[in-house]
Amino acid sequence: MPPKNARWWLTKDSDQLVINAPAGHIYDLVADLPRMGEWSPECQRVDWTDGSTGPVQGATFVGHNRGGPFQLMRWSRKGRVLVAEPGREFSFITEEGGRESTGWRYLFEAVEGGTRVTESYDVKWIPTWARIVDVPTNRHRELSEGLKHTLQRLKAVSEGAGVSGNQS
Repeated sequence: MPPKNARWWLTKDSDQLVINAPAGHIYDLVADLPRMGEWSPECQRVDWTDGSTGPVQGATFVGHNRGGPFQLMRWSRKGRVLVAEPGREFSFITEEGGRESTGWRYLFEAVEGGTRVTESYDVKWIPTWARIVDVPTNRHRELSEGLKHTLQRLKAVSEGAGVSGNQS
């Protein structure tokens, strides 16, 4: 098996960053899915669906994304909120072909200097055609860079908002 930084197929990955802001504040940013395009380099926007209006367990949405070489690939995915515990955890699952596909999770932990935010994904299933596209586009690298970008944007916005401390 190649080293983690050399693989091209998707399984799971995570990254974390300490942000000098309360967990509750950062959670509110992440859980406000229609704002996800402000942090994520891939997600362009999110719309709540089926009467959902906010981040509660079971709420549904559609995420509209853009990525790949030169940002030429565009796609949308249905999703459902799995966990919505303010200041602690926010997670959701996306669908591909009517099946649960990729789980995304944000954990918030009070630490010295603020809140450790861990963003992760876990690919449960993707169709063969998507696996084939993952090879030349190095999707793993793209998502790994996206994790770092998202956390850095959350840090910049959270710390720039004049919010500090480590209360949740």
